[in-house]
Amino acid sequence: MTNAVGDRIKINIRSVSIIIIITLFYLLLSAVLVGFKTDQLFLAGIFNIAFFLSPISRKFIIGFSIFIVYWIIFDYMKAFPNYNYNTVHIADLYNFEKHLFGIHFNGKLLTPNEYWRVNGKTWMDVAAGIFYLCWIPVPLAFAGFLFFKNRRLFLYFSLTFVLVNFIGFVVYYLYPAAPPWYVQYNGFIFHAKTPGNTAGLAKFDAYFRTGVFKSIYSKGSNVFAAMPSLHSSYPLIVLYYGIKNRLGMINIFFAVVMFGIWFTAVYASHHYILDVLAGILSAIVGIAIFNILINRVNFFRKSIDNYEKYIS
Repeated sequence: MTNAVGDRIKINIRSVSIIIIITLFYLLLSAVLVGFKTDQLFLAGIFNIAFFLSPISRKFIIGFSIFIVYWIIFDYMKAFPNYNYNTVHIADLYNFEKHLFGIHFNGKLLTPNEYWRVNGKTWMDVAAGIFYLCWIPVPLAFAGFLFFKNRRLFLYFSLTFVLVNFIGFVVYYLYPAAPPWYVQYNGFIFHAKTPGNTAGLAKFDAYFRTGVFKSIYSKGSNVFAAMPSLHSSYPLIVLYYGIKNRLGMINIFFAVVMFGIWFTAVYASHHYILDVLAGILSAIVGIAIFNILINRVNFFRKSIDNYEKYIS
C-alpha cells in the first residue's frame, strides 16, 4: 500500500463536481421519498468532509460507501412500506411461537416474550440495553479495524454485511411480520403506519433517565419488519470474520455480544425466537452465497480487486 493507486480519485474540478452532484441528488431524492431530515444533512456532511479532508480519509469514506449505500436503501424503505405488498403476519406468527416455544407459567401458556415481560429483573434490563446498544457500533468498529489492518477482509466483511441485509429486506417484503410488542399493545388487529416502540428497552431508558432507545426506534423504517431479526444476523457476521481474522480472545467478546443480542431481542419483546432463528439463518445463507461468489465467479472477484485498489 505504498503506491499511489489509492489516490486515483484526486481532488480536481471533475471530482468536486461529481461529489456535489451526488450530494444534491441524494438530498433531493430523500426529501421527495421520505421527507427532509437532519440525519440526511449529517450523512452528506460526513461524506463530503471525509472525501475532501485528506487522502486517507478519502480512501476510508470510499470504502465505507458500502455501508452508506445500505443505510440509504434502508431509509428509503419508509417510502415503500412492505404491508402495501403482502399481508402482515400477526396472530399466526404469535401462535406458532407459542406452539413451539411456549412456557407454562401460573396456569397459562406464554410466549418467551410474555414470560420475560413479567419475570424480568433490573440488572437484566440494564444488561439487555447494553447488549442492544452494541448492535451497530460493534460491526462498524470492527469494519474500521479491518479497514486499517486488512483491506481485502474489510471488503469481504462489508459486502457480506450488505448482502445479508438485502436477504433480510427481501424477506421483509415477502413476509411482513409484526414484533411481539405489537401484539401486547394492539392485539391481532393490523394498523398501518404504527410508530416504532421501545418495548422492553424502555426500562433501560427509565433506569438511566435517558431517551436513547426512544430516539432510535422513532426513526425505524417499518415496524412490520420483525422477520428475520437482522439484529441477530450482524453479530454472527462479526464473529465469523473475527474467527477468519484470528482475533483470539476478542472473538470471545464477539460471542458474548452475539448471545447477549439474541437474548435481548426476545427479552425486550422486539423479536420472537422464530425471528432470531431466521436472522441467524439469513447470516449463514449470506455468508455462504458470498463465499460461492468470491470463489467461483471471476467477475465478482475482479470487481473486488478493482475496488480494493481505490482504497489501498
